[in-house]
Amino acid sequence: QVQLVESGGGLVQAGGSLRLSCAASGRTFSMYAMGWFRQAPGKEREFVGAISRNGDSIRYADSVKGRFTISRDNAKNTVYLQMNSLKPEDTAVYSCAAETTILSTTVILSTQEYDYWGQGIQVTVSS
Repeated sequence: QVQLVESGGGLVQAGGSLRLSCAASGRTFSMYAMGWFRQAPGKEREFVGAISRNGDSIRYADSVKGRFTISRDNAKNTVYLQMNSLKPEDTAVYSCAAETTILSTTVILSTQEYDYWGQGIQVTVSS
């Protein structure tokens, strides 16, 4: 089992940047593919980005492509989400998720396929 804790959220003006971190503890971090998701008030949770166990495969939602960058440091048991050019519509609770995969290059985009979740952190972008 793995425990996930997000940090780095907050309030930022439109056009600004934030970097979210998700620190993992428990089992070996390099065994897990990681994902970032977000949920705005009154909306379904949606996929933001995902990264494979070895960091070689990465996917983004179209809405964040070119603005957000996901990365991981397996030595620090941490996955990051660098968010640039933020927009008011990026306002949401952001959560990281983890799931073991057989292949080191597998990315997981679906919420249903993740067993482990952080508690979430608020990101608010003002206009």
